[in-house]
Amino acid sequence: MTAHSKKSNTWRAAAIAAGAMSAVLLLSGCTGAAAGSSSSDQGTTALSVGYVPKMLANPYFDQAGVGAEEAVKELNGDYVAVGPQVGAADAQVPFINTLAQQGRNGIILSASDPSALGQALTTAREAGTKVVTFDSDVEPEYRDLFVSPVPDMSLSKAMVDVMIEQIGEEGKIAILGASPNAKNQNAWISGIEKDIADSHPGIEIVEKFYGNDDDQESFDKTAAALQKTPGLSGIISTSTVGTASAARYISSSSFAGNVALTGIGMPNATKAYLEDGTIKKFVLFDPADMGRVGAYAIRALLDGDITGKAGDTFTAGDLGEYTVEEGGIVQAGEPIVFDLENIDQYNF
Repeated sequence: MTAHSKKSNTWRAAAIAAGAMSAVLLLSGCTGAAAGSSSSDQGTTALSVGYVPKMLANPYFDQAGVGAEEAVKELNGDYVAVGPQVGAADAQVPFINTLAQQGRNGIILSASDPSALGQALTTAREAGTKVVTFDSDVEPEYRDLFVSPVPDMSLSKAMVDVMIEQIGEEGKIAILGASPNAKNQNAWISGIEKDIADSHPGIEIVEKFYGNDDDQESFDKTAAALQKTPGLSGIISTSTVGTASAARYISSSSFAGNVALTGIGMPNATKAYLEDGTIKKFVLFDPADMGRVGAYAIRALLDGDITGKAGDTFTAGDLGEYTVEEGGIVQAGEPIVFDLENIDQYNF
């Protein structure tokens, strides 16, 4: 990917609320523009995109949806956000089926499972729908492109680096993940394990547990892990929900000040724990960039400007030019390390 400018980080609660309402209305029966419908000012086929996160009402996916919706509007397209209330392997299937039946010519999807959605996505693509996954991929044969938030290893290394800054080169740590079935989780956790094995032999990973991106489950499992593992030096969380939930538990427990916590986090949800010292630094990227890149990628796929092969290039509005890598992967950006010095620059 070439260098590209970053737009200001903004949060639009009204846009999200409107998107959620339109999702309910459109999924109940309204149809989108058909895959071969009339032309618009942007491209030869009117853009009609369905956005399917792992779950609705999750701040991380809400922010990605803000980016997707903004980009679709810039492209004079029609947009709807739909999805399940909880993340489960096949919970997204009926939403994918409905979007395809409505004639949507683009789906932007973060997959709860790499294989369970295969039949639904194959049917949609056979009907002319372009499928771009983001954040968490499906098997490559089920989609046209995958928009990765950042290179997996760079994110893993950033989380490990922040932990090492706090605990030094010796200690026992645990990893709190979102879901054991999600490809991004497995990639990030594998990257953490590799970086520690290669560069930090004095660090021992003694526990891995999963909160399924649920606040209370993550809270309870953090409590259980700390209570059963005496001498734990720190926790790295690869779940934005899990990071805030773990901080909520640690901050009100006897482990406050004794157990380091870092991982990926949403600035608004995590800021209070920076301020009280429970977290010193955490890592993320702007999820909106994935949504924006995904929408522009669908436009480029529909126009025939790209096919998904390595070396293809397209422009994603003010984010600049992107290049498709081997495996049909596009890297949306680079990790951001958040701390007390820069947290007020971000609002999502």
